Amino acid sequence: MILLKNKNKLILTLITLLTIFSFAISVFSAETATIDELLEQLRSILDSSSNYSDFQKNQMLLPALKELLESGISFEVTRGIIENSVEKSVDAYNMKKFIGVILDTQQDGLPTDTLFNKLNEGLAKNVNNSEIFSVISTKAENLRKAAEILNEAQQEGLEINGGEEIVKILADSLENDVPDESLSWLVKTGTAEGKSIMEISEISEELSYLSLLATDSGLSSEEISLLFKKAIENSTNIDEICENIQNDLETEISTAKIEGEGEGKPSVTSDSGTLPTSSVESPVEIGETPTQEAGEAPAETSTAPEPETTPEDETPPPPEN
Repeated sequence: MILLKNKNKLILTLITLLTIFSFAISVFSAETATIDELLEQLRSILDSSSNYSDFQKNQMLLPALKELLESGISFEVTRGIIENSVEKSVDAYNMKKFIGVILDTQQDGLPTDTLFNKLNEGLAKNVNNSEIFSVISTKAENLRKAAEILNEAQQEGLEINGGEEIVKILADSLENDVPDESLSWLVKTGTAEGKSIMEISEISEELSYLSLLATDSGLSSEEISLLFKKAIENSTNIDEICENIQNDLETEISTAKIEGEGEGKPSVTSDSGTLPTSSVESPVEIGETPTQEAGEAPAETSTAPEPETTPEDETPPPPEN
């Protein structure tokens, strides 16, 4: 009786293992078939437009879309890109360029959701394709720079949690012209002081605000970089540094305003003793009579006074007959 029970357990165990093994094989096969099926769905979307030739669909777009799916980009996101591109009549060459930027970013292990947002936003607003490509390419480059800043901090032994989120935060700050050196300092200092991702994010956003304020005030990228560098060199406290940047920025704005007001029309008397160009009237040509300004006394043309006439000097009238 015991042997029979053990035999039944053994059979049940073997059946269970066989079922699991079969299920695993079927899942693997299903995944392989699923990509092909998904590509067929994407092909049907492309077929719905007459803008793409067979060569463009089979040799350019579908292979790129397959790479996108295999890299881990979801089908929903990929389909959204294709549907929006087809709707806006994006040609195959620009579509492949969009896919290429996203694929390279994904393969570098960087977050791509911000690229999708920018791409779809540009398409929705009918932005020129070349401008969309420039925007998402710049965003991808900022993500790479942000990742490099993070890697440098980690190489120095700093343990940073939530790396992907910080990368996106830093990339946004780079987009707002916050200097690379300032962000590198922020990550290293903030992490060393034990600040949370939320705190580092808030400080990064504050630096972005200050940078945008500086840009709106007319400061160049070089001037902004020097402004941030000076503030960082003068203090080691993050809060003080933000305050120093704000104070220095206010000083720069006030100075620029004063200088701008001083660029108006200068007084007639100048240090060099000559009249400024803006106050000199047009030159008088030879042979012309100078034009008299209203309210001014006429210029004298002779230095000798004219003789006065008396009644005796006047000619007498002829005698009457």
